Parts: sequence; structure tokens; C-alpha cells
Amino acid sequence: MTPNREDYLKLIFELGGDENKINNKQIVSGLDVSAASVSEMISKLVKEKLVEHSPYQGVQLTEIGLKKASTLIRKHRLWEVFLVEHLNYSWNEVHDEAEVLEHVTSQTLANRLSDYLHQPSFCPHGGVIPGDDQPVHEEKRQTLIDYPVGTKIRIARVLDEKELLDYLVSIDLQIHEEYTIDEIAAYEGPISISNGEKKLAISYKAASTIFVDNL
Repeated sequence: MTPNREDYLKLIFELGGDENKINNKQIVSGLDVSAASVSEMISKLVKEKLVEHSPYQGVQLTEIGLKKASTLIRKHRLWEVFLVEHLNYSWNEVHDEAEVLEHVTSQTLANRLSDYLHQPSFCPHGGVIPGDDQPVHEEKRQTLIDYPVGTKIRIARVLDEKELLDYLVSIDLQIHEEYTIDEIAAYEGPISISNGEKKLAISYKAASTIFVDNL
């Protein structure tokens, strides 16, 4: 399988395509490619029985597609843990490096890397790291935009997307931090959150990709 195909499978999973339909517009945005390119690749993935496509609804990973996506995600996230814990990368710097490493990592290397890291359960962005040859399913969580003012939340997971991670670093938001939702601006405006140490205003677009636990 080519790296390009692998990137599609991973993104479809990241967007929830293990259980839900993902539309082409979301894939275009996530991979920064043309709509025509996405349509062409989706047709190929359907023929290879890696995804199922429903007109006007979107695509969803098949059992075969989920298995392949899980293998890729395991390698990607293990490398992210290694880079953060042992090479002092920050969480917004690891995606591109892990993207390269995952494509040249054998199953044996992935297993030895996991052993070296003491079988980590989560990547630096809060994503689940599946076991060897196991399908991966993220814990079902709502995003920051789904809760009302006054809710106490913990940052549990964010999409592994470079632009988003750079933005979160710029506003100093970290995984596992706890906040209270103070204000939700109208017309998809920013969401204001605070704790005893800081107050942040998060764009609606970013908030829609930040998964939280309700405290």
C-alpha cells in the first residue's frame, strides 16, 4: 500500500470513520488536497474494499480498512511517544517525523519499540495506541463545542493535525489540563475557558477538534 493511501485511511479513522460516515469535504480539509483527488482516491479505496461509500453521506472504514488503519496508527503513535519522551520533541513537532517513520517501520520494529517504551497506552495527543494486530477505537467523547457555559472539562484528546497543534501551542493549551467553560460567543465565535492559572479563548474550528471529559 502506498503512503498516500495510508494517509487517507489514517485520516478517515482520526475523523471517526471507524463508526461514522466521513464526508469528502472533511478529507479535503484534513489532507489539504483537491476535491477531485479525494474522489479519485475514495474510488480506489472502495475497489480495494478498504472503505464503504454511501452517496451524499460519505465513507466509512471496512473491517479490512480498520485493521490496516490500526496498524499504521500504532506505528505512528509509538514513534510520537518516542520522539517526545526520548528526543525532547514538543507535541506539535512530532507528526511529520512520525509520518515518515511509520511507513518504513516493520511489525517487528513496532513491537520492539513498544516494549522499549513499556507498552504506552496513549500518544502525546491523547489518542489510543492499539496492541499488536488489534483494531483501534477511540473512547467516545464529545468535543469542546458540545458543552454549555459553566461545564468543567478536562482536555482528553486533540486531532493529530499539525496546524491545530501549532495553534494550541501558541495559546498554551496542553493535554490533561482542566478548565471551566466561561463563555461561548455567538455565530461560531471563540469559546472562553479558564482555570486558576490561565484564561484562553479558543477558536470554534479548533474547539470542534478538541475532545474533552466532562468533570
